[in-house]
Amino acid sequence: MNFFRSFKKKPTTPFEVIGGQATANKIAETFYDIMESDPLVADLLAIHPKPLTRIREVFALYLTMWLGGPNTYEQQFGHPRLRARHLPFIVTPVLKEQWMYCMRKAMFTHVSDKALANKLLASLNQLAEHMINKEE
Repeated sequence: MNFFRSFKKKPTTPFEVIGGQATANKIAETFYDIMESDPLVADLLAIHPKPLTRIREVFALYLTMWLGGPNTYEQQFGHPRLRARHLPFIVTPVLKEQWMYCMRKAMFTHVSDKALANKLLASLNQLAEHMINKEE
């Protein structure tokens, strides 16, 4: 056995640490499953175009890129420009909190490293805060 082959590369990005594409996809799917089933986020669900099939796919691509995985989202859609992409929709502090509720549940369901999950959620919270374009 080659001495150097016995060492595995240590995961360096959140994408790798959480388990790669399979976990990123599970987080995205669970996020939208929660949105579709939990009455606490009915207002958030109401602003999303139906069916949610395409947005689930696009969100999984974005989340993958955001976590440090393959850059397929940007290759297909260009720079995320999240604020600009969300401007056609009214995003209030309440909707932001509903979004974070779904994301917290999805993240804690699939990310076993709770310290990492909390760091990711803190970053996502800042990002979601930036999407707010209308006060209550």
